[in-house]
Amino acid sequence: MNGLQGTMIAVLLSLVSAAGYALAAVAQSRLASSSDGGRGALRALLARGQWWWAVGLNAAGALAHVVALHYGPLTLVQPLGALTLVAALPLGAYYARRRVTRAEWRGALWTVAGLVGLISVTGPATPGDALSLREALVVAAVTALLIAALASGGRRHGDLASRTQGGGALGRGTGLGLREGRVPGRGRGLGHATASGIASGVGSALTQTLTAALARELPGGPTAWWQTTLIAVLISAFAVGGLLLSQTAYRGGLAAPLAVVNLSNPAAAAIIGVALLGETFRAGVWGWLVAAAASMVAARGVVLLTTGAGTLPVPPNPSPVVASGQPLPSPRADEAAATPAPTPAPVAG
Repeated sequence: MNGLQGTMIAVLLSLVSAAGYALAAVAQSRLASSSDGGRGALRALLARGQWWWAVGLNAAGALAHVVALHYGPLTLVQPLGALTLVAALPLGAYYARRRVTRAEWRGALWTVAGLVGLISVTGPATPGDALSLREALVVAAVTALLIAALASGGRRHGDLASRTQGGGALGRGTGLGLREGRVPGRGRGLGHATASGIASGVGSALTQTLTAALARELPGGPTAWWQTTLIAVLISAFAVGGLLLSQTAYRGGLAAPLAVVNLSNPAAAAIIGVALLGETFRAGVWGWLVAAAASMVAARGVVLLTTGAGTLPVPPNPSPVVASGQPLPSPRADEAAATPAPTPAPVAG
């Protein structure tokens, strides 16, 4: 097989991977919109076939990505993975029976441009470079604390949004707390999306460590069987946690959380590479400047995706009811009550 054929296979598999991830994200978003997120939500989720379809699509996308890296270079395969966001936008809009807004398309283009710029200056790890067992455990512990902080902070933000945008007694009964264009829980979704991307990025770094451990080339010497098993358990925990966090993130929408997941994943891997593996951005100082500019471009795209989503119209409610169960008086009734009744004219004779 010549170089051109390998490149074509890599491009095709990269497109298949992006389509699989996009379909999985849309399926997760639809499941999230139909879930109330209360107790027993995880059990109900695991009992639904659509959830397992999403898991299978994610697995197929990951497998296609790995095989594409076998046939093509990282500099080609990774940027094509950014097409997941471009494919998910029209798919999500189709199932929601609406059109993709111009702000969403602009946000997607900004985000993809920033992601491609960030990946272009991030060099692959040198073969044999991996975290030591001690470094892997420290990274796993710090990541777990960071994920817990992001998840709890997003939950508090979501609770505040639910109270201020229709989550109180009055808002639940009337829908008056919802403003057009505001989607409750969007801030919470971005926090969970960040945590999901970080979990996936750290899982990738730990996978590299597990590979080195199985080849008995781990820095610090070979590991015992229970140490290798511990790394495998951590990888599984971060993989499952990242999937569940992304599922929760999609309650605040599809495009913006998906963009944040795709950005925070390589960002977490790059931080680990620079801080612990001695890696650096390509082109030296210029690479750092390009990475900073690409991050700003991607952040601009996420802002556009967050503010440019489809509007949420206020549902009509002709007879709203407050928490006490009594109907609210209509404005016309208030005006009639405030207007004094006309005095009858005196009758002559």
